[in-house]
Amino acid sequence: MKRTILIAAALVACVLCKAETIKGSDAKVSYIGRIEITDDKAVSFDWSATTLRLKFKGKNLVMACSSTKKDYLNLWIDGEQKAIEDKVIKVAGDTIITLFTSKAKKATEHTVILQKRTEGEQGTITIREFTTDGQFLQAPAPKPRLIEFIGDSYTCGYGTEALHRSDPFRPEEENPARTYADILARMYGAEAVHISHSGRGVVRNYGDYGEGEHMVKLYAQTFDQFKADAWSPTYEPNLVVIYLGTNDFSVGKQPSLAIWCAYYKKLLQKVREFHGPKVPILCLASPCDELMDDYVQAAVERCGLANVHFASILPGCYRMDDEDLGASWHPNYNGHRKIASVVAPFISSIMGWELPVWFNE
Repeated sequence: MKRTILIAAALVACVLCKAETIKGSDAKVSYIGRIEITDDKAVSFDWSATTLRLKFKGKNLVMACSSTKKDYLNLWIDGEQKAIEDKVIKVAGDTIITLFTSKAKKATEHTVILQKRTEGEQGTITIREFTTDGQFLQAPAPKPRLIEFIGDSYTCGYGTEALHRSDPFRPEEENPARTYADILARMYGAEAVHISHSGRGVVRNYGDYGEGEHMVKLYAQTFDQFKADAWSPTYEPNLVVIYLGTNDFSVGKQPSLAIWCAYYKKLLQKVREFHGPKVPILCLASPCDELMDDYVQAAVERCGLANVHFASILPGCYRMDDEDLGASWHPNYNGHRKIASVVAPFISSIMGWELPVWFNE
C-alpha cells in the first residue's frame, strides 16, 4: 500500500511539473483595448469589448480572475471572433474558471479569445493567471487594422440580445460582439476598440444623469469607471469612429449648437492628441432627432481640423419594432447589421478599403 501511494504521488508530481502558469500580463497574452498592469503583474480593465487572446498546447486551460461587481465575458475556442460566441462566462468576485478541457489522449494546440461583454459600470475585471497542463505558445498576432469606436449604449451593445423592445435592460444581454462596431471591424478584418458608456453624451448625459461625466472626459481615461487615471496611448488606430449625440438630445432637450460644437471640438482635439493628425475621424449622426445631422455636420465643419468626416444614419435605416430592436428600444443584432451596412461605404471611401460585396456571418 505504501509503495502504491508513493507511485501515485510521483505521478501527480510528474503531471504538476508539466503544468505551466503565467501571469495575466505575460507577453504570451495579447490584449486589444485599454488596460493597466497591476503591481502583482495582473491586468485590469473595464471598457466594454476589451479583448484578449492566448494560445497553448495542452488538454485544459484555467483562468484566475476577479470582478469588482458582476461581469460577463464572451469566449471563442479555436476560431475567430464572430457575432455568436462559443460560451458566455460570468465573473463575480474572485474566481477560478476552466476555459477549456479535453478528454483527448494527446495534447493539441488551441487558441482562446475572451471579450468583455459588460461595460464599465457593471464592473472592472482583473486577469491574474492562466494555467495549462501543457505549455503556452506565442501570443496570436493582432489583425493588421484597428478601428477605435467612441460611443454610448449603441456601441456597448446595450440590450442586443433581448427579444423585445419593451424588455428591461439586463447586463447579461449586453454584447458588443453584435454591435455595428464589431460588425464593421469584422467586415474589414480589423480589431475593434470600444470606448463607450451607456447614457453618455458629448455635452450632457441621458436625463442629465452624472453631470460632467460625459464622453469628452471619459475618453481621456484608462478606465471608464474604476478610476480617472489619464490614458497614455498604447495602440494606433487606422480609423476613429464617433457615434454620439442621442443622449445629448434625450428627454426633449439638447445643448445649444455653439456649446455642442465647442465640446465636440474638445473630443476631436483629444483624439488628435492621442493619435496624431493622419488618422481619419468619421463622425456619425444618429436618427434620434431632426437636428442631429445639422449638429454633427456643424461640429465637423467648425472644428478646424483636417481629415474629419461626416456621415448620417437616417431614420428608417432600421425598423422600430421587435424585428430590429432589443431592450429599451435599442438595436438588436439585426438592427446593428443594418447600421453597419449604412456606415460601411463611408469607411471604404475614406480609407480606400474594398467594400465587401457580400458579408455574411
